[in-house]
Amino acid sequence: MPTPLLYESHSHTPLCRHAVGSPSDYAAVAEAKGLKGIIFTCHCPLPDGFSASVRMHPDDYDRYVELVAAARAEFAGRVDVRLGLESDYYPGVEPWLERLHARAPLHHVLGSVHPQVPDYRRQYFNGNWFDYQRLYFDHLARSAETRLYDTLAHPDLIKNEAPAEWNFARIRPDIERALDRIAATGVAMELNTSGVNKAISEINPSPTMLRMIRERGIPVVLGADAHRPERVGDGYLPALNLLQQAGFAEISYFLDRKRRTIPLAAAIGSLGG
Repeated sequence: MPTPLLYESHSHTPLCRHAVGSPSDYAAVAEAKGLKGIIFTCHCPLPDGFSASVRMHPDDYDRYVELVAAARAEFAGRVDVRLGLESDYYPGVEPWLERLHARAPLHHVLGSVHPQVPDYRRQYFNGNWFDYQRLYFDHLARSAETRLYDTLAHPDLIKNEAPAEWNFARIRPDIERALDRIAATGVAMELNTSGVNKAISEINPSPTMLRMIRERGIPVVLGADAHRPERVGDGYLPALNLLQQAGFAEISYFLDRKRRTIPLAAAIGSLGG
């Protein structure tokens, strides 16, 4: 059997109100798929009820920490279960997140801009999709510049909001500027395999954007964005092959909020590829 090396670095719990399965259910799938570990990164609570229907309530946070700790104890010696968080970014939320991130030791903090969230859209969408796309990439870069995050999740998620309005050549200069700003911070980017299930069916980010990330030396973390147990580690082998084609030599993950790396050939071999 190949030696487990990879982590599921993006997974959820029912506390976010749109995921199913206990942390133990997710850990069991990680074990069955030959992963070394799993980091839970459930949607963080936000102030003033912002997008409250799709994330944990502030009163749920201690329960979240307890649930992950229980799964860690249950799977000790089998799967390395760790606590992380997916924290939304929008201008002005920084003080809330600074306090939240300090409440418990976290291993991986994902930064997310969620343009599909009604509260975000009400605040920032002016009726022009190109303006919204440009704002998204500016907010993505601003999120990195806060230094609150280890990795930025699904970094071209905006393309799925109005697929008919997505013109990569038109938005490319804005993406390039955002990636230059992100590269200057040292924050990693996620290769999110759940993109194949969205309106534009391709891994987030697209192969073209992935090459742009590699050209700037930005590290990449792999995650399936699992909202149900069976999606843990989903699409990892095709994603690793895509990274190889884009010219990457390694894949990253975070423990204790410190970046670790695995040679890409070893990562592929750990999955029997």
